[in-house]
Amino acid sequence: MELWEAAAILLAGVAAGGINAIAGSGTLFTFPVLLALGYPPVVATVSNSIGLAPGTFSGAVAYRRELAGQRRRTIRLGSMSFLGAMTGALLLIHLPPGVFETVVPFMIGAACVLIVLQPRITAWARSRRPAGRDGGPWLPVGAYATGAYGGYFAAAQGIILMSILGMGLDDDLQRVNALKNVLTTIANSTAAVFYIVLADPAWPVVGLIAAGTIVGGYLGARFGRRLSPTALRVCVVVVGLSAAVQLLAGRI
Repeated sequence: MELWEAAAILLAGVAAGGINAIAGSGTLFTFPVLLALGYPPVVATVSNSIGLAPGTFSGAVAYRRELAGQRRRTIRLGSMSFLGAMTGALLLIHLPPGVFETVVPFMIGAACVLIVLQPRITAWARSRRPAGRDGGPWLPVGAYATGAYGGYFAAAQGIILMSILGMGLDDDLQRVNALKNVLTTIANSTAAVFYIVLADPAWPVVGLIAAGTIVGGYLGARFGRRLSPTALRVCVVVVGLSAAVQLLAGRI
């Protein structure tokens, strides 16, 4: 590996860690770089997933203040994210390549629409659901489905989670973002362990991405906490639309 290649991977990891902490879709910073450097798609996917796991943990730790009082929902939804990630990792092994990539852009687009409409939807839901309801029975199902998606192809997992959690929880958007970081950490770490055991990652790439995402995750979380709910929502939508465009362009 040339020095400039190592620098490119490291910088992509920093960018991915930062955007994962703020919104999600950091995979779309690192995965294309690995492909451009000549790594096979499967090796790039596996190495990227393992390398991103420490960065999501870093972002979750930086948001620990916003996690106060969320222990019950973290355990409840985190267990479903864990099971979903195991399912997604199995799908990556057994399903034909490209199955998820076909529908991912449309899933991201729908998630962005939900985020834009989230304030109105939340206001409507608050007027009709009992006080103190913690997302209802469908929220764990959403956490499981998103975990499965993240275990198979991690791009925009955070975008989808933000829309689901924002609609289902009666809480501040920053606290929802903190919970999102924990759930993506669980899903990414679970998939990473699975890939370490069953796949053949490029370990120098893993190390560079991991180092970059740890720094980027911490810096992104510090910056993201200072954003207003509206600014954070705009950031999520912009990243989501960018991810959808990149994925669609790759299919043409």
